[in-house]
Amino acid sequence: MRSYTPKALFSLAAVGVLALSACGEAPDDETDDDADAETAEENGDAQAEDNSDYTACLVSDEGGWDDQSFNESAFTGLRNAIDDFGIDSSTAESSSEADFGPNVDAMVQQGCDLTFGVGFLLEDAINDAALDNPDLSFGIIDSTLPDEPENGKPLVFNTSEASYLAGYLAASMTETDTVATFGGLQIPSVTVFMDGFADGVERYNDDNDADVSLLGWDKDAQDGSFSGGFDDQSAGRALTEQFLAQDADIVMPVAGPVGLGAAGAIEDDGEAKLIWVDTDGYESTDYGDIILTSVLKQISQAVYDTVEEGVSGEFTSEPYVGDLENEGVGLAPFHDFEDEVPDEVQDKLEELTEEIISGDTVVESENAPQ
Repeated sequence: MRSYTPKALFSLAAVGVLALSACGEAPDDETDDDADAETAEENGDAQAEDNSDYTACLVSDEGGWDDQSFNESAFTGLRNAIDDFGIDSSTAESSSEADFGPNVDAMVQQGCDLTFGVGFLLEDAINDAALDNPDLSFGIIDSTLPDEPENGKPLVFNTSEASYLAGYLAASMTETDTVATFGGLQIPSVTVFMDGFADGVERYNDDNDADVSLLGWDKDAQDGSFSGGFDDQSAGRALTEQFLAQDADIVMPVAGPVGLGAAGAIEDDGEAKLIWVDTDGYESTDYGDIILTSVLKQISQAVYDTVEEGVSGEFTSEPYVGDLENEGVGLAPFHDFEDEVPDEVQDKLEELTEEIISGDTVVESENAPQ
């Protein structure tokens, strides 16, 4: 089965970690060195690393650790770093925006060497903490830091490139000539997906003299449909039902757990399909049988790599930017729909991937990370 990243056939090694953590429990505040050593021995490692004097910490946005999306991906990256590097850890799960500042401050008070905030909404809390604590390191996932502190690292993803592929795929697979997308909030890390999706649909129309319509997003006007947040699944269901009523048969929600509401509406419809985002929804949700593909962000690997930099004393503020070329973004396999996606469409997706990597095709989005 195929997926589409810089090397045409996408390695699932980095993606596989996403399926390892489906729980909502936070990591223990302290690691068990003996248990780590035993695990390493069982896995055939020569010896387990012991960096228990280094603490990496993670603060969620209001989606929580079991959002089956980007919070869970970050959580998994931290868990893998704990297992491999023998570090100490602490986490804080936010239930509302009012928790962001206090949760980040709690990590600082616990002496975390490196603290990540998950998502655009933690941008200010992480930025302020970095300015106030120059001896500590901070990371922000899916955003940048306005004051660009030397001890703060943005982990961002140019998902417009992978969403371009998803838009082309959706336009090629629709039976009603109508597809749709919506977001949680109108913020760059959301609308960058929607920009790429719109351009992919347009590319399909141009290449095939087709007229597939996109509901939910006008890229030129930067205007579209949003659920108003990332936790109200009923809002996702309501938006999706509106799209289905307008004949859309493929929908891409960019809204974290709100996308589960969209999935429920599509499952009830019985004919439409879903495109998931951030993780491989076939693996991370209970809706695999309706998921055509997923637009992946390798958040877990980015978190893991940043912790490794910190442990080795090589942390820098240079942004991590995931794209098709470095396999930081991509399309998941088609899983149950593998036999339904025509070979010529799969071949075209590979061709488009190479065009984007080479620069022959540039996916333009004012919301893309620079």
